[in-house]
Amino acid sequence: MVKTNEINLEELDSEKEGPVDTAKLPVLEEMMRAGLFLGHKKSKTHPRMKSYVYATRNGIEIIDISRTLEALEKALEFVKSKVAKGGSVMLVGTTPVAKQAVREYAEKLGMPYVVERWLGGTLTNFKTLSKRVAYFKKLKADKASGKLEKYTKKERLDIDREIIKLDTNFSGTENMESLPQVMFVVDATHNMIAVKEAKKMKIPVVAMMNTDLSPEIVEYPVPCNDRTKEGIRWVLEKLSMAVSEAKASSKN
Repeated sequence: MVKTNEINLEELDSEKEGPVDTAKLPVLEEMMRAGLFLGHKKSKTHPRMKSYVYATRNGIEIIDISRTLEALEKALEFVKSKVAKGGSVMLVGTTPVAKQAVREYAEKLGMPYVVERWLGGTLTNFKTLSKRVAYFKKLKADKASGKLEKYTKKERLDIDREIIKLDTNFSGTENMESLPQVMFVVDATHNMIAVKEAKKMKIPVVAMMNTDLSPEIVEYPVPCNDRTKEGIRWVLEKLSMAVSEAKASSKN
């Protein structure tokens, strides 16, 4: 296992970009503590991800987090430009380590999200999805108003089960009235179906991805360890700040 104290931030150096800006060292240290520097085994590294690798320790790739920070800053500037114009960002994170944080930040920002299984056609067949969501909303409204009391106990039990199932599928997209302008994905490898649907609908994707995937599959790759709670929350906090700033600027 590679430990944080085995990596010297002062040594981080990108052949193309030059030495690390010392003013950014405090931020890089935060990223190190969050575990964002840990890649996969060297044998799993995608050839096109090698430029983001700083070194290999004990067979594990060490991601050059100075490059990660640059990629993240570029991605967040893009996100801010879309949100400032009234655009929405769909957050996707269906791995056990990601779903709680993704839901929390998406609800805080008032953005659509998917933290359970990605339903095929969520973007590519949005009209059909909207009809199912409308049906889900009607069932909930009917239950709340007492309109379901006319049914038998067994029928009401079946409806309750259906509501629970639909809630699992649509709770994060319930209020999504149109396609998002950006998709933010935690762990692109695990959520490849979502990435492919976004690409098909020409929706730009910002994705946290580890060293086993080509950064070219999305418009805004953020090479980092995408399977640590601390790292995911660190990146989501930066995303939250960017979105909040963009919303504030659009009101001025």
